[in-house]
Amino acid sequence: MPEYLAPGVYIEEIEIGAKPIEGVSTSTGGFLGPTERGPTSPMFITNFGDFQNKFGGFVENSYLAYGIEGFFRNGGQRCFVGRIIGKGAGTAKITLKKEKDLIEIIAVGPGEWGNNVVVKIEDATLYKKDKNQLFKMTVIYWNKTVEGIEEDKLKALGDPNVIESYDNLSPVEASSDYFEKRINDISNLIKIGKKGEGRPDPGIIKLAEGSKGDEIKKEDYTGDPTAGPGKRTGLAGFKEVDDINIVCVPDETSVEGLTSDIVNHCEELKDRFAILQAKQTAGPISQLVPPLDSKYAAFYYPWIKIIDPVTGVKKMIPPGGHIAGIYARSDIERGVHKAPANEVVRGAQELQFSLTKAEQDILNPKGVNCTRVFPGRGIRVWGARTVSSDPLWKYLNVRRLFLYVEESIERGTQWVVFEPNDEKLWARVKQTIIQFLTGVWRGGALMGLTPDEAFFVKCDRTTMSQDDIDNGRLIIKIGIAPVKPAEFVIFRIAQWAGGSAATE
Repeated sequence: MPEYLAPGVYIEEIEIGAKPIEGVSTSTGGFLGPTERGPTSPMFITNFGDFQNKFGGFVENSYLAYGIEGFFRNGGQRCFVGRIIGKGAGTAKITLKKEKDLIEIIAVGPGEWGNNVVVKIEDATLYKKDKNQLFKMTVIYWNKTVEGIEEDKLKALGDPNVIESYDNLSPVEASSDYFEKRINDISNLIKIGKKGEGRPDPGIIKLAEGSKGDEIKKEDYTGDPTAGPGKRTGLAGFKEVDDINIVCVPDETSVEGLTSDIVNHCEELKDRFAILQAKQTAGPISQLVPPLDSKYAAFYYPWIKIIDPVTGVKKMIPPGGHIAGIYARSDIERGVHKAPANEVVRGAQELQFSLTKAEQDILNPKGVNCTRVFPGRGIRVWGARTVSSDPLWKYLNVRRLFLYVEESIERGTQWVVFEPNDEKLWARVKQTIIQFLTGVWRGGALMGLTPDEAFFVKCDRTTMSQDDIDNGRLIIKIGIAPVKPAEFVIFRIAQWAGGSAATE
């Protein structure tokens, strides 16, 4: 209780009524796969150019870059990328010396690519001898082998792929231009650390000791959950990123056993959904089935053909990245309750197989979402089912709507923890959730002509016992009626004798 010790007028702010619940995002992707370069911890990107700056371009024997390009082309706006590299890969580095070690420069991630980073040290624009210690650092990268730092060898490489320039750097830690502040977490190529006092001499150096590592295996994708915070990679690294809603691994089918790990990841966290892809050599349609049973994943077939940005000719790729972009596009334009189907696959030139309705009649009941060609309407996603055998979770938009509602309520009611567990709190929590679900209903995500038909919220003595209350449990029961997609549109047409009353 407030204290009133002296006579006077006291004004106090209090809270009454419901608190607003803000709906969470549902369209943030999470992609894993090998890249040309870059860090191994998950990185946030907002366009394909951002991906190229941080991770490089298209690489051989990986579909990751193609999938991310397809994600943004189809309406995706943001995603996290986790770089995968084989165990034992070495990280390139070098130490600048001047009588003793001064600055250690390390590539932002492991791999041979770091050996192609060249660092040039010059006098800073504002450098004045005997007055300051400012210097300029230029970081240069080629995606080809750098044999040496001699001028003629560097010129023979042609234009660099990346150039970063940092002028007027200071070795003084108190300065706003201190080199660690200016470079670390900003550079897409290097990290830097202080080893001693002083300013490095002008010159050119090349990073070394970067190594390729072992062949990539399933364990590299799952990552090591025992690694420290910020050091986890792969799916283990994705566990630290709460914002991911859609998980896609474009190279999924090339790694035996990885599919189950992706789905287990989504089932464990219960706040994200997996996009699975059939193998390129999936076999006869009559034998094609989803790889497992889960309400947290959907399965797509067949592969698509795009124009390869590298060669300019058609290339076959798995559809996952493009599908993830369609999820994001549908969420943004219509809402997560809308099934991401009957949507054009932007960038797709052809399909691996042109499926007929009769063939989809076999696949659709099994939970295989098909992509089909429709004359005059282009290439479209023509399925919206999960891989679950539970009829309650047949449609993926229903599963994803529940993910949205559950996480929004979970985040928006954190204020309730440790509040006095009495009738006043119960009424306030109930009103908070009712207001949120009313907004969901008005957005078209729930069935019913009125909110009472669309959902219910209970929080009283019928939802918790005295034992629950004594043990600090506040229990709220919520029921919602999600909209289902019109998967089968049926027109029953009959002859009618005009002028007489119509009868069924």
